[in-house]
Amino acid sequence: MLTCPSAYADGYEEARRFDIALADSYIRHTTIGDPELDPVMDELTSLRPSDMHHFVRAGVEQDDEDTLRRAPQALRDFFDNVQVPDWVDFEAFKPGQRAFHRNMTNMLIAYAVGSAVEGFGTLVAKSFSITGRVPNLGPGAVRRLRQNNRHMIETYFPGGLLRDGDGWKVSTRIRFIHARTRKLLTESDAWDHEAWGTPLSAAHIGGISLFTFSIRQFEHAMSMGSKITAEERESITAIWRYVGHVLGVPEALLFADEDGARRLYRIAHLCEPPPDEDSISLANAVFKAIPVMAGLESDAEKQKLARYAYRLSRALIGNRLADRFQYPKIMTFGTLPYYRTKEFLQRRLSGNLMFVQDSFSQIFDSAQYDKEGISYRMPDHVRAAQQSPW
Repeated sequence: MLTCPSAYADGYEEARRFDIALADSYIRHTTIGDPELDPVMDELTSLRPSDMHHFVRAGVEQDDEDTLRRAPQALRDFFDNVQVPDWVDFEAFKPGQRAFHRNMTNMLIAYAVGSAVEGFGTLVAKSFSITGRVPNLGPGAVRRLRQNNRHMIETYFPGGLLRDGDGWKVSTRIRFIHARTRKLLTESDAWDHEAWGTPLSAAHIGGISLFTFSIRQFEHAMSMGSKITAEERESITAIWRYVGHVLGVPEALLFADEDGARRLYRIAHLCEPPPDEDSISLANAVFKAIPVMAGLESDAEKQKLARYAYRLSRALIGNRLADRFQYPKIMTFGTLPYYRTKEFLQRRLSGNLMFVQDSFSQIFDSAQYDKEGISYRMPDHVRAAQQSPW
């Protein structure tokens, strides 16, 4: 057995009973961040935040060569080395893109109250808890959740993952944010390296997050009534494998197919310790944010929507995990059949085209689109309440 961060010790021993190689790989990557970008970020630390912003923007957008020439050599080399792996087939992304746009409302809801919440039941929650950007619903929390939706929309947009597509740009922005936040957390006294390993580790991004954005999300969407074919599931898996590459996930953790992704996710969750108070806080913060994102004003409306979201989430993730998250005790009998029937009737009564148009409107209202385009500003303090706007 490998020497592992102490919080994983019990789960790691259990996971090795099922798959020694995968368990070893997952634990090894709990102490690895982004091997390519982390050294680059070390060199950028001495820059003024505004200079870092302009250099990163110039590299991602490819429209300001004069600015990029003034950037540190390590950053220029990083962008010069950007390439698409041989295994990527952009044509194979089309079925998954069609499936998302046909079921986009369900897909985003399934992520928000289903797969993402399940992901928060791991040590992923520690970075969110320490920064305070989401759990306390403080400055930027709703913006952070809207940016998640933006990332998903751009990822599934046709051509979005090409080098000049917004899906690729937003993914690369997230990679830089991860690297910057990882460095801030690494240097913070609040991070327990001996217990938790590396902040925003490759294990969490490759073994947990990629699955929650792909396979687990469409599973929940199907429970809510979405029709997704085997070809579309395979395509969605391929899309997020490539997104994982763009995010800097090492090759060893990039699942090649749905079965492989499921095995990794299962082993990852076996390795992880049970949800603690940080996971509970983060999971419940989602239900505080949903009414805010919906634009509701009265307390009664907010409470009603939050309660419905809790009910739907409990129906999706199951009572055992919902109880660990200290959800309200709500009966879920008939929740999913009711949701599926309601969606079916909406489609039939309004017409499929009108239903899709209305869904587009709702989704774009819940996604973060800034007037200046994609922002490449990054956090300058580990605590969200003390960060400059980004």
